[in-house]
Amino acid sequence: MQIGAHVGDDDPLSAAADVGATRSSSSCPTRSWKKPQPHPRGDDLLASDVAVFIHSPYVLNVASLNNRIRIPSRKGVTQHAEAAAAIGARGLVVHGGHVRKGEDPAEGVANWRKLFERTSFDVPILIENTAGGDAAMARDLDMLARLWDAVGEFGAGFCLDTCHAHAAGWDLETVVDDVLAITGRIDLLHLNNSRDAAGSQRDRHANVVGGEGTIDPDVLRAVAVAAGEAGAPVVVETPAEGQRADIAHLRG
Repeated sequence: MQIGAHVGDDDPLSAAADVGATRSSSSCPTRSWKKPQPHPRGDDLLASDVAVFIHSPYVLNVASLNNRIRIPSRKGVTQHAEAAAAIGARGLVVHGGHVRKGEDPAEGVANWRKLFERTSFDVPILIENTAGGDAAMARDLDMLARLWDAVGEFGAGFCLDTCHAHAAGWDLETVVDDVLAITGRIDLLHLNNSRDAAGSQRDRHANVVGGEGTIDPDVLRAVAVAAGEAGAPVVVETPAEGQRADIAHLRG
């Protein structure tokens, strides 16, 4: 199983090695709308056998009905996908996004479809499930199914986040099978514990082991095994000081 860590963007290979993430790493996302610049370690990343996944900025919202958000979001996904391809990344993670209260979620789904209809990408676009939001595209499984009916044919990928799933009230005992029944694939697993109770809709990550999380570490390990059997590498997006212990627990 490929097990890696969510690390800083300056020197991701060294940071991943420091916590024992020898197979897979994820660069740190930002909250900026700016076009990404060439990575200073791009040549090293291209030459490395470490699988790298890039997380797009949190501000991007492809589903939005607001032109001032949706249009730059589409542009941002395209730009970050190009930057990810330039360093040999295996995928670009993009949050599912949302529409505003009172707006029709079907229009948000249609906006996601338009992204794939109008643009081709050199790296897989991995849509990630989210923790909250009544009009979110990837919080509820039934809404995820509607989204996948619209984008699945374009080869959209899926990133499963266990903290987000827990916060949204999904059953972690069956989550891998539940997602596969909808998407047919899990391309990346963000394996995170949660500081909050199931169904809280709060996105606060905790270390897999260490006492602060509300999810049984053995349940998380079982999710990792099931996702790994489906071909998904694992990345922990947990607090940095506990990542080495988290990875050791999973390998154990």
